[in-house]
Amino acid sequence: MSARPTPIDDSLYQYLLSVSLREPEVMRRLREETQRLPEANMQIAPDQAQFMQMLVHLLGASRTIEVGVFTGYSTLAVALALPPEGRIVACDIEEKWPRMGQPYWKEAGVADKIELRIAPARETLTALIDEEGPDTYDFAFIDADKENYITYYELCLQLVRPGGLIAIDNTLWDGKVADPDNHEPETEAIRSFNNHLHEDDRIELCLLTVADGLTLARKR
Repeated sequence: MSARPTPIDDSLYQYLLSVSLREPEVMRRLREETQRLPEANMQIAPDQAQFMQMLVHLLGASRTIEVGVFTGYSTLAVALALPPEGRIVACDIEEKWPRMGQPYWKEAGVADKIELRIAPARETLTALIDEEGPDTYDFAFIDADKENYITYYELCLQLVRPGGLIAIDNTLWDGKVADPDNHEPETEAIRSFNNHLHEDDRIELCLLTVADGLTLARKR
């Protein structure tokens, strides 16, 4: 038995999906439509979406935040995991991509749980702190512009209650974070973010080898 994660090639990944994935048909169709886009790599994987749904269930979450919506696949996943009174504030800077997901949200019967706010996420998160106060959300998912990850994290950390969870996507960045010769701005931003969380004693921390790296930060 290896002490490291098992390397995942295409055949093993397909096996993983075949024995684990329970993706609702409406989610599958949105995912497949998104996969036809040139920007399809911005969408999370279906096994990651299912994992996030389990996290929402384990937390008993009813109030959630998403920073970076894209076509709304992850939004739909979280909304489907919420109780009837649940709510997700979905932050994006443009309507183009979320508009693709909105018919699927409606079809799935969760459109009324999703509050889409089109504005810079920094402004939306700051407004939520002013409107509702700190410690008022259970779960947050960050998957947006990497240079602002620390800003989004700090604002979400104010909004999430003690015991609440922040999940952050792309924190392994296709392995580039471990390449000392790679100094691309997004790579450097994620390195700084990872170091920032590693030194943050306000949270319990775990960086998982899920998809492109998924960091979980539980607020103490």
